[in-house]
Amino acid sequence: MKLQSYTEGRWFEASDGFVDLTSAIDGRTIAQASSKGLDFGRAVRYARDVGGPALRAMTFHERASLLKAIGTYLNDRKAPLYALSNETGATKRDNFVDVDGGIGTLFSYASKGRRELPNANLVVEGEIEMLGKGGTFGGRHVLTPLQGVAIHVNAYNFPVWGMLEKLAPALLAGVPAIVKPATVTSYLTHAAFAAMIESGLLPDGAVQLIVGSVGDLLDHLDGQDVLSFTGSLATSLSLRNHPVVAEKAVRFIAERDSLNAAVLGIDAVPGTPEFDLFVDEVVREMSVKAGQKCTAIRRAIVPRTSYAAASDAISAKLKALAIGDPRLPSVKMGALAGLQQRADVRANVATLRAEAELVYGDPDHVALEGADDATGAFMSPILLGCAHPLDAVAVHEVEAFGPVSTLMAYDTTADAIEIVKRGAGSLVASVFTYDPAVARDLILGIASYHGRVIAIDRDDAKESTGHGSPMPPLVHGGPGRAGGSEELGGLRGVFHYMQRTAIQGSPARLASLTGTWTPGAGETAKPRHPFRYAFGELEIGDTLHTAARTISLDDIEHFAHFTGDTFYAHMDEEAAKANPFFPGRVAHGYLLLAFAAGLFVDPAPGPVLANYGLDNLRFTKPVSPGDSIAVRLTVKNKSQRDAAYGEVRWSVELTNQNGEPVASYDLLTMNATESGERASGATELAGAAR
Repeated sequence: MKLQSYTEGRWFEASDGFVDLTSAIDGRTIAQASSKGLDFGRAVRYARDVGGPALRAMTFHERASLLKAIGTYLNDRKAPLYALSNETGATKRDNFVDVDGGIGTLFSYASKGRRELPNANLVVEGEIEMLGKGGTFGGRHVLTPLQGVAIHVNAYNFPVWGMLEKLAPALLAGVPAIVKPATVTSYLTHAAFAAMIESGLLPDGAVQLIVGSVGDLLDHLDGQDVLSFTGSLATSLSLRNHPVVAEKAVRFIAERDSLNAAVLGIDAVPGTPEFDLFVDEVVREMSVKAGQKCTAIRRAIVPRTSYAAASDAISAKLKALAIGDPRLPSVKMGALAGLQQRADVRANVATLRAEAELVYGDPDHVALEGADDATGAFMSPILLGCAHPLDAVAVHEVEAFGPVSTLMAYDTTADAIEIVKRGAGSLVASVFTYDPAVARDLILGIASYHGRVIAIDRDDAKESTGHGSPMPPLVHGGPGRAGGSEELGGLRGVFHYMQRTAIQGSPARLASLTGTWTPGAGETAKPRHPFRYAFGELEIGDTLHTAARTISLDDIEHFAHFTGDTFYAHMDEEAAKANPFFPGRVAHGYLLLAFAAGLFVDPAPGPVLANYGLDNLRFTKPVSPGDSIAVRLTVKNKSQRDAAYGEVRWSVELTNQNGEPVASYDLLTMNATESGERASGATELAGAAR
């Protein structure tokens, strides 16, 4: 089968120049790939001119829904991807990491996009900064999608997840992408990509695919484009130093060679749960995807007193691994991606053996189940040992990208930290200890060198994603040699594809642009109470000014005894006066909130469905007995949640009889889209403010 590229909304078959893509299991040809004859400049322009405008016209919530729909479509069609993934050397367990992991990434970003991003075309950061004394000129930061294209140059080890973990944040940000998978396993990427195109869900130009060489693709980039790469240090440097990338200031993101470390704490002696967890994790990281993971443990660092025990325990578990045809249920470790990859791993093992002894395995021979070592790219897991890593160099610089790890001994926690740092920064490190002091020392000592540090112990092991999960809970990507990549479970990966800009102008202009009201932006008084208006009828700046209510000493005492909050500042005049913050007895803050609600709530059933909480509560000035309070209630911003309702954020400010602010907060309500829809009143949800 000749793989076709997909550009300008159609499939393209190269004229010649095909290379054979072979099975990692038995060496037979699976497909052929070539991009010869492809017009890369037109592909870039199509992404910018067609895909970009189509994506930017959608809101974040619409793009999030798109990711969910694509994930659902792929989820229903995983079986063919599993079968093809086996040809890359992947076992059933590996398929869950690559195929299911990639689809799960779409769902994860879809969920976070709906929850954490506005139903708008830009992101507003922070509050307005007033830049003039009169309150007529201010500024705030916004994030908007880049108006270019994302070029994704992916690695061979995760043909599906590698594509989707980059696509998800780019598409959510509103930036079209051109996917360039590693050629050796591009047949699997091609199958997953073809399913996405088949779905008909994606806007024209949102995604394109290149199988084969990138040709002159990089020559057509500019400063609005993003080049994201996963792979070797050497290739990373060649991309970063490309003349156009350097001259046009193309944004460059790289995830590359990473000598990740796992540290066994000085307290985690043999027989402790942490020791067993460490051994299991090292073996798992050596065998999942045959060790072909950017996050795999390359350096297993243990106390010298536990070095022999760790060596024996890891070796015993490696010996029990069934290696061979990944389609067999009994097999736990499959093949490397190809014969060339195996040759590279063997060469790097030879380099490492100049400083480390061979503890387990044979780089040149392996016993297999249902497979032939002569035709498949199989390799034994290799455990090396380095008793004096602080005197070594290569073990901290050379990554054998396969089922290879080096066990290293240390004497003190400070030595362990120094050994980790010799790796010059990596994607992830893990710490196995149950001693809080040891954990703190290790984490603080190595955190600045890593994108992610996981503290694993007997309490969190069942829920921990593990050292090398491709779906980490926080950050995937780090400093130093590792570079950085997309981030899962967070939105910074989305922000890679956006520009942060300071916008300055009048409060009214900023409110109009950002869809968020700020003081000084103007208020609109409507003929009816704001709670009488449905979501679609409310406008930013709609405001209600309430009548005032006087706070009496009886109110304060009744509230204190009714709630049980008899804090001295509310009940003891002399003690309150001795407090530097109070002139005497003062009203409870929560009494003010309760009375404020009584001033602005319209009680009849209507479009307001629920009050589910408040944000940014501040009490700014004490309220004494005899003072009065009034409320300004203003529509701050809105976000459609589904067809039936949307979220309304209200700015609430309480002022005293002198017009001085005494409290402020954001009130969150859910409002029906239409006036008569689900008119159930302002029922408070669990977790609403007391």
